[in-house]
Amino acid sequence: MRRAGDGGPSPTSEDFWSGTRRLLEQAGGLPPVAYTGEEFFDTERRRLFGRGWVAVASRSEVAEPGRLLARDVGGTSVLIVRGHDGVLRGFVNSCRHRGTELASEDCSVSRMIRCPYHRWGYGLDGTLLATPLFDEVPRPGFDPAELSLLPVRVETWGFQVFACLDEQTPPLAEWLGDLPERMAGYGFEGWYVHEKCSFDVAANWKLITENFQEYYHLAWVHPELAKVSRVRDHYRYQGPGLYCGQTTTPVSGDERDDWLVLPPASGLDGSDSVSGRFVAVFPNLTLAVLPSHAFVMRLEPLSAGATREHCTFLFPPTTDPDTVGDAFEATRKFWIEVNNEDIDICERSQRGLALGAAPPGPLSPRFEEPLHRFHNMVADCMTADSLATGLTVPGGDGPEDAERYGCGPNPALPAIDARRWSSTD
Repeated sequence: MRRAGDGGPSPTSEDFWSGTRRLLEQAGGLPPVAYTGEEFFDTERRRLFGRGWVAVASRSEVAEPGRLLARDVGGTSVLIVRGHDGVLRGFVNSCRHRGTELASEDCSVSRMIRCPYHRWGYGLDGTLLATPLFDEVPRPGFDPAELSLLPVRVETWGFQVFACLDEQTPPLAEWLGDLPERMAGYGFEGWYVHEKCSFDVAANWKLITENFQEYYHLAWVHPELAKVSRVRDHYRYQGPGLYCGQTTTPVSGDERDDWLVLPPASGLDGSDSVSGRFVAVFPNLTLAVLPSHAFVMRLEPLSAGATREHCTFLFPPTTDPDTVGDAFEATRKFWIEVNNEDIDICERSQRGLALGAAPPGPLSPRFEEPLHRFHNMVADCMTADSLATGLTVPGGDGPEDAERYGCGPNPALPAIDARRWSSTD
């Protein structure tokens, strides 16, 4: 059996995930090699990012016809482009002539995507339109219709664009489960990007999303954040779908009001209007949604020990960007401080795993159930022959879970949970 680089079983075998597959009360974290091994990372890039629905951009980044984005998806370079017909499409970033990269960075094109090598040109729908000088000596059987750009699946939800390289993977709607319905009250389709920034982090991408998924560390790593997102006000926010979620209800403003100074979105219900929603969409997207704004982070794995965070601040359509001024600056400053604290602890975790490599310890049933959920998603992708049959969409929480995990009943239960739970009584 092929090894994972540490003398253990292959990460594509169930033996590797034996600790992950146990019930939460007996499960442990992932082996250190899952965060530090370059061979593991290469396998993960092919089997997880190369087959799953990967977040690639904010919807507003590719809103205009002719806007072209270049993205890495599972080690494959992909183009995302909005056609003049308004349709969003994806293509492999490789000319059908001799394979040259068509675009090295985001740009805008008017009518055609041109290869920089021999100037073959493709329409925004991927069809081959121009082959300069190619027909000076005719080639028998040459048919441009057979040489369109290779398509890549792209879909959108809310303010986010996703891409998937594997035709067998279930559609995005099945991947997300109840999340679009769960968060429908925010009207994400109308939210817009106010500011973007990025950070390079010397840590594995899984450490970053795992850190986001649990609040066990909150009081010690984020003492100021704990004043507006108190441990006692945290509850689970998970239905069926490939995501992990928690909510702070209510968002507190008695000691710090950094999250409450911006004007709230209109039309929010009694739960959304007082809560902060924190959702990690598998595999590489985190959403921190407050009544007035969202802080969204797309993770780009660079190597086993390096990740680039693409961060975006979004406002609801009712917020005038020209009037928020000092209020946004206070909110932005607070988020960046919190994110810097997270970066520091994730990098410290990476160093401990790389230099100490202690075996995984037990997960906390109250605080780290989302990690157990996430680890099993990773395990499915790594072991399944096909995501059409080998991927398990985890179920949602039930009314008994609050007592079981020690967080108590949510005082402003999300409407979708109130409906779902009452229908199963």
